[in-house]
Amino acid sequence: MYTQCPECLTIYRIDGAELAAAHGSVRCGHCAAVFDALRTLSLQLPPEPIERLDVHATQHAPPQLESPVFRPSPAQVSLFAEAADRARAAERSSLPAFAKRRRRARQRRDGTWLAGCFVLVLTLAGEIAWAEQARWIDDARVRAWLDPACAKLGCRLPLRRDASTLELLSRDIRPHPSVPGALIISATLRNDAGFAQAFPTVEITLSDLDEKRIAMRRFSPREYLADARAIATGLAAGASTSLVFEVADPGKDAVAFEFKFE
Repeated sequence: MYTQCPECLTIYRIDGAELAAAHGSVRCGHCAAVFDALRTLSLQLPPEPIERLDVHATQHAPPQLESPVFRPSPAQVSLFAEAADRARAAERSSLPAFAKRRRRARQRRDGTWLAGCFVLVLTLAGEIAWAEQARWIDDARVRAWLDPACAKLGCRLPLRRDASTLELLSRDIRPHPSVPGALIISATLRNDAGFAQAFPTVEITLSDLDEKRIAMRRFSPREYLADARAIATGLAAGASTSLVFEVADPGKDAVAFEFKFE
């Protein structure tokens, strides 16, 4: 068989044993280039003058062999497998004592490394779950199995939050009856969700006729509810509650106000 160096175009004679040993990769004895001998492999040389050997087209799918010349029986296959197992066992038994100790030490190190990686993965998963705990707690699919599990364990989960299900039924603003320069803002809030949820953080914005913000303040539940038990219980499904806020009067330009729940 013949092959050609793609760099200097030197043609070489080569046999199948050399190709098999090198997996088709050879080095040119003239220019020292390493190339794939299989690309231009040919059984015969073309007529002279020779310029280039034909390059075989690359096939994306491996060719299917259709003309077998030998197929071992199942018994022979079993014998070959047993012989290979015996050879591997003999190789292991022929190892010197220090090599066996080194192999066992390497296996222990590998096991320790895998265990450490597993612990690190669990730790990372726990940190991610803790960082995203608010999202998991408010997810209805997660709560479907978290609530029963927590009930069995005797723990208590934080109340869910869904500001989109809170409906503002009424609101009013008026001067404070006993504090000069202050306003009282009242509102009625209803929980349209199918579950009890935590009282929201309320953001109140005061603006002028041009909708320009003059003042803004955010109230946590403890600032507008005095009953700690009500805060812990939350707003029941379908229930309504009255909210009262005391704010400083920003002046006569404040003619509109807006609620936002978080």
